[in-house]
Amino acid sequence: MPKIADQDEVRLTAGRALLLGMSLVLTLTLAAAVLSLPEDQPRLAQVALERLPESGVGNAVTAVLLNFRGYDTLLEVAVLLLAIIGIWSVARTARVWIKRPDTPILRAFVRFVVPLMPIMAGYLLWIGADETGGAFQGGAVLGGMGILWIAAAVWLPQRGGRALLRPLLAIGLLAFLIAATWMLLARGNFFEYPPEQAKDIILIIEGAAMLSIGATLALLFVGGAPQKEESS
Repeated sequence: MPKIADQDEVRLTAGRALLLGMSLVLTLTLAAAVLSLPEDQPRLAQVALERLPESGVGNAVTAVLLNFRGYDTLLEVAVLLLAIIGIWSVARTARVWIKRPDTPILRAFVRFVVPLMPIMAGYLLWIGADETGGAFQGGAVLGGMGILWIAAAVWLPQRGGRALLRPLLAIGLLAFLIAATWMLLARGNFFEYPPEQAKDIILIIEGAAMLSIGATLALLFVGGAPQKEESS
């Protein structure tokens, strides 16, 4: 037995040393790449601001996320979808046990606040085209709304309702893929929007992404397929 334990310890130490070495190599490679950049190279912020009129929106952050670097945002939305798929694959029941609160104060507060939160989310989505805001901010508000709703047991997504939740979770990624395919067929490149239609396309994509982000954040809070507490 001691020999087996010693062998396991040696393997564990070797694995840690290998991981440390790989991390060190990656860090040094990234550092060398950054240090090798020419000093007179224009910064990406400057380039983005110069091309901002072509993006269709007035907010540089939105232009970068939804136009100049649409691939990155597409992958971010895909990661959120994969996260909820992974959780539902390993957690058949909710990790957070949900029950009706003992006090009516929380439920009354939620019923008063929740109707205002979609309005705030919609405002953040709309203003994000030209000012600070956007799909992720609006999605965070919707996610908070869902968490409040679930915590107060005003609404509980049941196992049978997952068929209705799945399209909501996937609509953001689907909107990205449809827009990318459309631009590929129409213009020959992914995410190359016509300048006169860019703002409308971006708002449609952001609206769909906001719904998916909000639903994903709320269901991540649940931690699995949520169910009501069984009455004794």
